[in-house]
Amino acid sequence: CSAASPDLSPGAPAPAPPKPQIELEFVGPKPGADGSYPVDRAAAVSGDKLLRDVMVENKIELYAAYVSHLNCGGGGSCGTCIVEIIDGKELLSPRTDAENRYLKKKPESWRLTCQTIVGNKENSGKVVVQRLPQWKK
Repeated sequence: CSAASPDLSPGAPAPAPPKPQIELEFVGPKPGADGSYPVDRAAAVSGDKLLRDVMVENKIELYAAYVSHLNCGGGGSCGTCIVEIIDGKELLSPRTDAENRYLKKKPESWRLTCQTIVGNKENSGKVVVQRLPQWKK
């Protein structure tokens, strides 16, 4: 028996099942020189993080240049971390009161990243996010 074989002795705890994952694709707001839109990818354990935290941890551009230093830092009180959910909105938490207040005249697909939880601890799948939808042409 090698040292790498799992312990199958009676009474040994079973390995924990893998936690559900949400795969995320972040589409850039403007096409590159070749005409294609840049895409960044990340993953998160379902129900563990806010969309904003996933973006910040993965160094994915979140704010427009003019608000990068004027945002509320994730408190839900400025409305500057807007994204559009292109696909997979059912894998995210419902809109909060803060989102309803700041986004009342925006499409239902627009969300505030600081208010949006990725997953619900049980679901898994893929979410496609349009960064800076206000810049989209």
